[in-house]
Amino acid sequence: MENQKKETPLLVVDGLKMHFPTHKGLGKSKTFVKAVNNVSFEVNVGETFGLVGESGCGKTTVGRCVLRVYEPTEGSVVYNGENISNLKEKELYKYRREMQMIFQDPYSSLDPRQSVSSIIKEAIVSGPDKWSSEALETRVDELLELVELDISMKNRYPHEMSGGQRQRLGIARALACNPKLIVCDEPVSALDVSIQAQIINLFMRLQKQLGLTYIFIAHDLAVVRHISDRIAVMYLGRIVEITDAAELYINPMHPYTQALLSAVPLTDYYEEQRRERITLQGEVPSPINTPPGCPFHPRCIYAVDKCRIETPELIEVEQGHSVACHLRMKCKEG
Repeated sequence: MENQKKETPLLVVDGLKMHFPTHKGLGKSKTFVKAVNNVSFEVNVGETFGLVGESGCGKTTVGRCVLRVYEPTEGSVVYNGENISNLKEKELYKYRREMQMIFQDPYSSLDPRQSVSSIIKEAIVSGPDKWSSEALETRVDELLELVELDISMKNRYPHEMSGGQRQRLGIARALACNPKLIVCDEPVSALDVSIQAQIINLFMRLQKQLGLTYIFIAHDLAVVRHISDRIAVMYLGRIVEITDAAELYINPMHPYTQALLSAVPLTDYYEEQRRERITLQGEVPSPINTPPGCPFHPRCIYAVDKCRIETPELIEVEQGHSVACHLRMKCKEG
């Protein structure tokens, strides 16, 4: 996708931390799961910001902190110029409709006792506007057509729909609030590959048609590459690299990003056979007891003594390309 023009960001996340206390028996906890640890990024109006990483890296937690589903332990979330980090529930009301979420499992996110029409109507009437019965029905029809569902499905229930149809319903429900920002939490990972492509194309069309801004959370780099303008790679609660989507695939700088990309299958059989695979050793450390220094150093083949002691900051080493790696910082200094 084309890069967006430089302008005031719609969303600015700065120094975000989300630590969950652990509980053992009836006693109070003195340890914490550091799900998100000092994450910062910006999202511009009308762009798709990809957030990728292994399961458990904290990407979903970041999305929920942005929407204030979770109250961050530390840091700020500035939406459209307003710091919403510490707003009370009543003060958040006007932002709730502008920021919506689409979930990974469409079936579990929908009420099985409600029909398609009821699910969408519930989202529409949650706003301050008053709707007549006729206007409400018309709006439901418009939303179904927008996500390419036949209006004859209005009286169906979620269990009578396919996975792709249920995800389209989830998108329609989110659009019922006329949002500006949508956090898409692995919205195609539970779908067949052919259906994934249809839903991704739908997201792209809706963005162009409605001027939407996305945070697209996923673990599949191939999917993220297709839809994103910029991509941030997360590891153990931290962002280790941010750059344009095309640049990330041409010039990955962080060793973790390089390892992730080496696992993405190529369409060219002979090129796939020739290329070098990077196999990471060991397991991801526990977020309860994160290693000192760079969180990736226990699995990094390039790690030096400094990596084991000092945590690298996310620094722009090339225009628009930021990396948290002592090796790259040293290259820049040299």
